[in-house]
Amino acid sequence: MKFGGTSVGDVAAFERVYHVVSSQMEKRLVVVVSAMTKVTDALLAAFDMAKKGDFAEAITSLQPHFERHVVVANHFIPEGSPNLFDVELQFVRNELSDLLMRAARRSLPLSMLKDAIVSYGEQLSSRLLAEVLKAKGMSARQFDSRRLIMTDDEFGAAQPIIDETNEIVRLELEPSIRAGEVPVMGGFIAGNRAGETTTLGRGGSDYSAAIVAAALNASELQIWTDVSGVMTCDPRISSNARTIPVLSYEEAAELAYFGAKVLHPKTIKPAVDNAIPVRVCSTFQPDRIGTMILAESGHAPNTIKSIASKKNITILRINSARMLGAYGFMSAVFQVFDRHRTVIDVISTSEVSVALTLDHADGIDKLVEDLRRLGDVEVESGYAVICVVGDGLRASTGLASKIFSTIEDVHVALVSHGASAVNLTFVVRESDASTVIKKLHEEFF
Repeated sequence: MKFGGTSVGDVAAFERVYHVVSSQMEKRLVVVVSAMTKVTDALLAAFDMAKKGDFAEAITSLQPHFERHVVVANHFIPEGSPNLFDVELQFVRNELSDLLMRAARRSLPLSMLKDAIVSYGEQLSSRLLAEVLKAKGMSARQFDSRRLIMTDDEFGAAQPIIDETNEIVRLELEPSIRAGEVPVMGGFIAGNRAGETTTLGRGGSDYSAAIVAAALNASELQIWTDVSGVMTCDPRISSNARTIPVLSYEEAAELAYFGAKVLHPKTIKPAVDNAIPVRVCSTFQPDRIGTMILAESGHAPNTIKSIASKKNITILRINSARMLGAYGFMSAVFQVFDRHRTVIDVISTSEVSVALTLDHADGIDKLVEDLRRLGDVEVESGYAVICVVGDGLRASTGLASKIFSTIEDVHVALVSHGASAVNLTFVVRESDASTVIKKLHEEFF
C-alpha cells in the first residue's frame, strides 16, 4: 500500500490511513508513504536558500513543517509513553542543520546535498506513521528506504539496481512480515552503494512501492491518493468525468505520460514485469473500488477509455530539402535531442520536414541553434497535446473520423496515430484544449 502526501497531511489524514491499513490486516501488508503535503517543496526551498547563503532563513523556514509533525505525534502518542518520533525529529533537525550549512558553504556536491536534504520528508513521515500505527495497537516497524533500495549515483533521478534491491528487500522485510509486523518505509528515497542518499525522481514514491511489490511478489499494489482512480477526463474540465473501473498497463502508461496525474509510467514498469495488478484508491473514499490496472483490460463499449491533456507544449518544425530521398537525416535530428537531453512527445514527418512537440522549453535556444545546421527551424509555443486512449483504438474503423468531426471547428496543428494500438494523439492551441476535451467527453461518454 502506498499513501501519497495528501493521505498523510494532518491528524485526520493519519486517522484515515490507520483505518485503511487496519481494514486489510489479513492481507500481510507493506506500507510505503510519501512526505507530508508541502514538506518536499519546503525542503527544496530551504536548500535553495542555503545555496544562496541564507542558512538561518533556511532553518527557520522548516519550523512550521516540523510543528505539523509534532501536532500529529502529540495527538496519537499518549503522554508518558516512549516516543521514538521525538528522538527521530531531534536527529533530523541536527542532520538538516549540518547539511544546509554544507550547502551554504558548498563543501559537498550540490546534487548530492539536495537529495540528502529532500529525503527527510519521507524519513519523518514514515517514522511518524509507524509510531501512530503502534500507538493504535498495531505491530508496525519503520524501515529506512535508503538501506533497502539500492541505486546508481545519478542524484535526483537515480536508477534502481534491481537484483541487489530485490535481495535486500526480501532479506529485510520478509522476516518482519512473517512475524506479523507491518513494515513502514518512505517512498522516493534510496541509497547508492557508497551509502549516500539518492532520490528516484518524479513519481518516486509510487516507483518505490512498485519496486518493493515486485521484490516481494505481492498479490496487489495499492496506490492510495486523493482521487478514487483514473478518470475519463480531468474532472475540473467536465463535471461528468467518472472513474474508469479497469485499464490495461499500456493504457495507464499512455494516460500518465500525457497528463493524467494519478500515476507515473515508471510506477507501472516493475508491476508490468511481474504481472502485479495495480489498484488506484482514494483515502477520502476508501469504500469505492477505484481503478484496477491489469496486463489486459478488454474493450470499452465505445472503445475510448479516457481523454488526457498536457499543456505548455512547444512545436518545433524542421524543414530541409536535404531530407528528400536521403537517409540519416532523422538520426541527425535525434542526436541533437540526445545531446541536449530533451524528450520529444509527439512526432510527425513528411518528405522534407519533421514536426515534433516538447514538454519543457527550457534551454530551447541552444537546441534550435544546433537544429538550424540541419535545416530551417520554426518554433511555436502555446499548444496542448490531447491524448485519446482506449484498447483497440488503432483497429477501430471510423473512430478517428468521429473524433475529428466532433471538433471540426478547432484548428488541429499535428496528429499522431498508429504508433500505439491504444492512443490517438493530436495537438491544438492551449486556449482550445478545455473546449476540445469537453466536446469529446460529451460525445463519447
